Amino acid sequence: MAAPDAAPALGSGLGYRPPFRAGLFANRSRVDFLEIIADHYFDAAPEKLQELDLLCAHFPVVAHGLDLSIGGAEGVEPAYLEKLARLIARIDPPWWSEHLCFTRAGGVEIGHLAALPYTREAIDVVARNVEQVRKRIRAPLVLENITTVVRVPGAEMDEPEFLTQVLARTGCGWLCDVANLYTNAVNQSVDLDATFERWPWDRLVQIHYAGGRWRDGVLIDSHDAATSEAVWALYDRIVARAPVKGVILERDERLPPFDELLGEVARARTTLREHGRWA
Repeated sequence: MAAPDAAPALGSGLGYRPPFRAGLFANRSRVDFLEIIADHYFDAAPEKLQELDLLCAHFPVVAHGLDLSIGGAEGVEPAYLEKLARLIARIDPPWWSEHLCFTRAGGVEIGHLAALPYTREAIDVVARNVEQVRKRIRAPLVLENITTVVRVPGAEMDEPEFLTQVLARTGCGWLCDVANLYTNAVNQSVDLDATFERWPWDRLVQIHYAGGRWRDGVLIDSHDAATSEAVWALYDRIVARAPVKGVILERDERLPPFDELLGEVARARTTLREHGRWA
């Protein structure tokens, strides 16, 4: 893709979910852009596609994929890629995103985002798959860091180095999920202060932030609570460090009154403006 600084600045937005529709259109001036889940619009009914067209008519829209399996050793599934390509062509986003992981192995969909081993071989696989995707989708691709409950054995490097090498090899931008970054640091006892400058901030395009919860002593990125102050502090540090182009609040469960979501979107926007990332 082109250098991240060539991407348009979209501001502070919201991950769209159908229950948000009424509140969203009653408060259009308070949400700068939207992120849709690409998979929700594959093989969609006409009414669902009409909803998508309505969103695109009133907001800048980017797409976020769930099941491309960009790190899958067996390659990208052609039928899935074709559906994704048609959707991206329909909405014509300034960029779109996927998770840096695999979701398919041995021809079987495994049902979750599985972490890649931090190896040179895994980098080769991702690069090969990105090349295949680019033959069909011209819009710039940004890759998101995921949460990992356990570290995959056989690592040849740590996560910051792995991500840096993947982005350098593929030319993709980075979607930094701040909640994922914080969650992994907590669960794996990683010192973010010690590793902060080793992340590829020069490739940052977009940010996700969200709230989580504790379960059996493990922090879960559940998207079902308000963003914690610890995640906000990390978000503020990242926005001060890197010229991010857009930030998205994710909320999927235990939905609060829409005004509470708008409050988080406004807080995120204030930080963007304080650091000159959004006019």
